[in-house]
Amino acid sequence: MNTTASEVSLRRRAPALDVAVVGGGMVGAAAALALARAGFSTALLEARAPTAWNAGDEVDLRVVGLAPSSLALLDDLGVWTSIRDTRAGPYAHMHVWDAESGATINFDAAGEGRDLLGYIVENNLVQWTLWQALEAAGVRRLCPAEVKGFEAREDRIQLELADGETLVASLLVAADGAASPLRQLAGIGTRGHDYAQRAVVAHVRTERPHENTAWQRFLPSGPLALLPLADGRSSLVWSLPEAEAQRVLALDEQAFLDELGLASDFRLGRIVGSTKRAAFPLKLQLAERYQADRFVLLGDAAHAVHPLAGQGVNLGLRDVAELHDTLVAARAAGRDIGAAHVLRRYARRRRSADTLDALGFDALARIYAWQSPALVAARGLGVRLLDRLAPLKRRISEHAAGL
Repeated sequence: MNTTASEVSLRRRAPALDVAVVGGGMVGAAAALALARAGFSTALLEARAPTAWNAGDEVDLRVVGLAPSSLALLDDLGVWTSIRDTRAGPYAHMHVWDAESGATINFDAAGEGRDLLGYIVENNLVQWTLWQALEAAGVRRLCPAEVKGFEAREDRIQLELADGETLVASLLVAADGAASPLRQLAGIGTRGHDYAQRAVVAHVRTERPHENTAWQRFLPSGPLALLPLADGRSSLVWSLPEAEAQRVLALDEQAFLDELGLASDFRLGRIVGSTKRAAFPLKLQLAERYQADRFVLLGDAAHAVHPLAGQGVNLGLRDVAELHDTLVAARAAGRDIGAAHVLRRYARRRRSADTLDALGFDALARIYAWQSPALVAARGLGVRLLDRLAPLKRRISEHAAGL
């Protein structure tokens, strides 16, 4: 087949974009902003614009515990100060205890030479702040936009949008959630399992103050966390078997408050008030690989983990930091940012780290599900020993912090 000079010229012309990011949640928006700030021409495609955040609205039921690594990234992106000063709940302590054995473990920021362990922040506050920063950074926002298909070529990847538009970039980044249509289009499978549980969430008022402490109790049915909000309330994340979750959702207000008080061991006194309740399903899901031709996965599209350690979004933001560093290094070396050998570095490092963390959270959930007396006693002994081993406990805390 003969190739005309004009066709050769067209193929060699640089793609219109360096990076196309699909998915405008916290991780996708952070990726687009980080890459644009690094000088890459970037577009962000999202099906629905985020809901505008307003200080007068009720606190979003979906909250995230931002670790120091995430705070550092958001600060580098120029958005953390605004988020912190708007509405963010700092916590300097974490108290974890086992309902069956009574064993406890405590983490304290001051004991580790830090001011704080992290912040509890509303998902939509973080997302909206990132979204607002995109335009000033030069990110091309396409919303609403839906990718119907894509084709990787030697020097570019071509996206076909639902409205008939074509978009061409050097690299496609999929940050489109755990169900990721792009991951499926790329032919990347997943492995994992459904926990047959739901996390019941609400914001509650308690008789005693939360003391800027994240409280977590492990019950035979699953972990219960009370996380400190900026307004003095606590955000509840209560993991329960499916049928139990439905029952708890259906309780009247007073019955729910009474049952939650018992389940939380009245650690913050009586539960005296609650917002509406909601629930979401829990599963472990890991992508079998993080890359394809001129294509990478980020965030929940790559990994979904149990919320007991509150690390899901932090893992996604560490994906962002790794991808940013990988692409910046490739550009500095004069390499094609979408080349397979460049993307392999990102995929290898993040898949290894994410898998280790995800399986660790899964093992922890399984260990705390043990109910035989001998295993409960062994678990209690292990937790008590860990609480006394300061160097090991510090390493665990530093790993969770991303330090």
